[in-house]
Amino acid sequence: MVKYSADMPAFFATHHAGVPERLGFALKPAQKLMETMQLAQNAAVVVHNPSNMFYLTGGYTGEGVVYISRKTQAIITDFRYTEQAGRQAPDFRCVMVEKGLNHDQWVAKLAHGENVTMLYYEDDYLTVKAFDALRAAVGEGADWQPLAQKPEKLREIKTEAEAHCIREACRITAEAFVKMLPEIHEGMTEKQLAIRLDFLQLELGAQCNSFDTICASGENGSLPHAIPGERKVRKGDLITFDFGCKVGGYCSDMTRTVALGEPSAEMRRVYDTVLEAQRMGREALAPGKSCFEIDKLVRDYIDSQGYAGRFGHGLGHAVGIDIHENPRLSTGCHDVVEVGHVLTVEPGIYIPGLGGVRIEDTCLVTESGNDPLTGAAPKELIIL
Repeated sequence: MVKYSADMPAFFATHHAGVPERLGFALKPAQKLMETMQLAQNAAVVVHNPSNMFYLTGGYTGEGVVYISRKTQAIITDFRYTEQAGRQAPDFRCVMVEKGLNHDQWVAKLAHGENVTMLYYEDDYLTVKAFDALRAAVGEGADWQPLAQKPEKLREIKTEAEAHCIREACRITAEAFVKMLPEIHEGMTEKQLAIRLDFLQLELGAQCNSFDTICASGENGSLPHAIPGERKVRKGDLITFDFGCKVGGYCSDMTRTVALGEPSAEMRRVYDTVLEAQRMGREALAPGKSCFEIDKLVRDYIDSQGYAGRFGHGLGHAVGIDIHENPRLSTGCHDVVEVGHVLTVEPGIYIPGLGGVRIEDTCLVTESGNDPLTGAAPKELIIL
């Protein structure tokens, strides 16, 4: 048990590091993709997913389409984003949509101009309607091949620059949590608490939230993805906060559960069980381990404590440009953990009508195990 201390925020004063304006990849992602795919001279990759566009261009955040071939790496966009593309992705040619040609027709023009006959498309992202329009614009004779999440696979292992952004986002998230603790008092609504966390993260240097903040109090704690509402927190409540922010385009993700006054003995036992489960998961997270096995270790422990069926989601997920990436610590993922993965460890117990507890850290996998990037925020039960 930890009583809130006014000294807690002092820790963060010496833990502020600058974030590079642009991600400095040793081997540019677009080049790495071409080499990984062994992209032929007559082939090109067409990218629509904004997260993959951001990754492959080294930071472009606008709208449009990215076209990558051995001869051309281009961003096809409109007037609103041409200057932005030049600033964020100076190594890419910027093609402005004009003269009656839409994005798909510009893909066709580039492909025809380079005698490209094989085109890779994002089969897991494009709708049938969008793919049909793209295919019609290019015309007959093109050999269409699924990209099969090859950019997403490259994104799984974080570079030093990417890890730096995630580390900084996690620092902000942890600091925002500690700064908010003395402000929590009986009568505040879940929505007010969530808004305050959002503001603190922005004030501390975040770009934006990495997802909609979750604040669940009392009986609402049994909802893993509760939407903060007008319920007022009261003495005896456990309050779960699940939140994060972005820095340099990369996400943080952290969950902490605190008590407003002394919780019931039953909820105290739930908390202690989740805390031990989270510790076990964190200690098990290491290179060479199976994602399935780590999840099973924690799940079996929670079941053994009498809470079978009350931990209904995966133990964790990768974090990066998107808040949920692969691999996953879950019953359905048999991937092997590797150095450079950034994964959450977030067990929870949820009891309808009573409440719930979840505790989560974002962890960078290292040669010796993992570094809990959100570990500066205390996890022992804080009673306010």
